[in-house]
Amino acid sequence: MKKRVMIGMSGGVDSSVAAYLLKEQGYDVIGVTMKLWQDDDDELIENEGGCCSLAAVEDARRVADRIGIPFYVLNFSDVFKQKVIEPFIDEYLNGRTPNPCIACNKHIKFDDFFNKARQIGCDYVATGHYAKIEKDEKTGRYLLKKSVTDKKDQTYALYNLTQEQLEHTLLPIGDYEKERVREIAKEIGIDVHNKPDSQEICFVKDNDYAGYVKKHSKKRIEEGYFVDTKGNVLGKHKGIVNYTIGQRKGLGIAFGKPMFVVDINAKKNTVVLGDNEDLFNKVVIAKDVNLIAFDEITEPVRVEAKIRYSAKPSPATLYKLDDNKIKLVFDEPQRAITKGQSVVMYNGDVVVGGGIIC
Repeated sequence: MKKRVMIGMSGGVDSSVAAYLLKEQGYDVIGVTMKLWQDDDDELIENEGGCCSLAAVEDARRVADRIGIPFYVLNFSDVFKQKVIEPFIDEYLNGRTPNPCIACNKHIKFDDFFNKARQIGCDYVATGHYAKIEKDEKTGRYLLKKSVTDKKDQTYALYNLTQEQLEHTLLPIGDYEKERVREIAKEIGIDVHNKPDSQEICFVKDNDYAGYVKKHSKKRIEEGYFVDTKGNVLGKHKGIVNYTIGQRKGLGIAFGKPMFVVDINAKKNTVVLGDNEDLFNKVVIAKDVNLIAFDEITEPVRVEAKIRYSAKPSPATLYKLDDNKIKLVFDEPQRAITKGQSVVMYNGDVVVGGGIIC
């Protein structure tokens, strides 16, 4: 009897080819587009809404029809608002810079979507992420490993996967280069083969995070003060949601020399400015930790870690703290460590785990 798999289809080339590969491998494939959010802007919903736009749904439907699999749209907008959008807004209001894609993977794609698949008798879920899952026969653990292409590797956004989720998840394109994925799409005649990759957060238009928070927050965004690292007032800011650690441009005030955002204090409603040198630190504390490579940290562990999606992994020592927290001490200072972002640890191409910087 064929194993059944429910695959999330965004209408893009990666998930489309993933669905095709699964069918070719003999799985009973069900294509699903997740409706994750709604917006008052009808044009935005129709044309620009990433994986949730009407255009994306139609692209996914055409691909499913082309490769001969059933296709459905499932509405997850309420839970997406509760578990992704509202925390996103709260984090910005509290002076942190969240990564909503990580929250979406954790709470929606590999929790609610995962559970829905199991409820209808699916053996697996699948996505078009560039990553690999392998079982370590010696330990019996399922490991999350980097894809064959560092340029497209998406393991950073998947560090929250549990052993149960890893056991029942398929990532068909982890062994493929992006160029080959596009070639396969063209070979099988699906017209999304040249569709550009989505670069923005699906529910934020034009990458205007501050504008989104201002529009959707119930809390008024108050002006406050820029201060230096000693607490001296330097001028007025337009609200802490407009700034993030490491920012230099767009401060709206001239100082005669480059000044950078080095800290944000939500309680005092201040934005701390300093020199570039003030942005460097060797120590990262993270909470809400998920470990994949092993169950617990019993002694200091040497790892490579990255403090944001675009960063290169850097050597560090991992220590266990109480309350599901960890401490990472990097060999070399890291620039612009940002509260709310995730730090993800690696051992070679294996994901050790990760957590939220606090």
